[in-house]
Amino acid sequence: MFTADEILFKVNDYINNISYNRKPWSLYEPIKYVLSLGGKRIRPILMLLSYNLFKDDPESILSPACALETYHNYTLLHDDLMDDAPLRRGQQTVHVRWDANTAVLSGDSMLVLAFERMTKCNDKHLREVLKLFTTTALEIGEGQQYDMEFETRNDVKEEEYIEMIRLKTSVLLACAMKIGAILADAPQEDAENLYKFGEQVGLAFQLQDDYLDVYGDPKVFGKKIGGDITSNKKTYMLINAFNKANVRQRKELEKWITCEHFVRDEKVEAVTKLYNKIGVDKMAIDRINYYFEEANKYLAAVKVSDNRKQELVSYAQRMLHRKR
Repeated sequence: MFTADEILFKVNDYINNISYNRKPWSLYEPIKYVLSLGGKRIRPILMLLSYNLFKDDPESILSPACALETYHNYTLLHDDLMDDAPLRRGQQTVHVRWDANTAVLSGDSMLVLAFERMTKCNDKHLREVLKLFTTTALEIGEGQQYDMEFETRNDVKEEEYIEMIRLKTSVLLACAMKIGAILADAPQEDAENLYKFGEQVGLAFQLQDDYLDVYGDPKVFGKKIGGDITSNKKTYMLINAFNKANVRQRKELEKWITCEHFVRDEKVEAVTKLYNKIGVDKMAIDRINYYFEEANKYLAAVKVSDNRKQELVSYAQRMLHRKR
């Protein structure tokens, strides 16, 4: 059995040593750059931990595991372009370091490379794996579209938001878990339970992002808190603040949301105070814990020994208690 840290080392080593032998280099250099920026590598780690529940050679599926990391970073590259974000993990984004056209073309090539890397698995699993990966990729696009549409609405319901983040974030974690199980020849029931585990963990993970953007420690979080507030991003916090606010609180919220000229820190402080009064901070914590508890129920149903599950349980706990 491998630890999550050992798996992270293997993933980073594999990604760093991928060779790009095609031309022009100007198309592939941004791809190598994006993948070199690091990150938590959650998706490949989850796939390899899932595989490792059943088999002891997770390094044998590093290519499909890194296919998910390639796909995830492709979505981030395009997100950054759509949002005109200048930085990603403290470094210039592709459209800033190169240009928008390069970001589009290199992103498109990343998507193709993700599928190419996914095909480097046992032929007997190829059809099932590609079907799941393709469905997941479509769902993520659907989630992104919902997210964009929510930007112009002030009546988004909590259940709509949960479904959006399930599609945009959770299904890729769930896909990672299930593909790991499939490639390890796990029973179908175990593979389905691991999918549900990843899905619930993903929901908790995204809600935690929403929470940390308001209540995180800037020194640990790695950036100024309140970015979602200043950009009026529809998060679990803002949606429930609108839905739970009384008339006076809603009027004040609307004032800050529609205000075009404001002092950043003043807006963040004012909206955070409203969140505290309305109680959405406690709601978010309760919901995060709920989804982790649900995830653990699905993991408990997987028919392998608790000893083999221990590293996955520990990794999930680290995700639950993360500060950034």
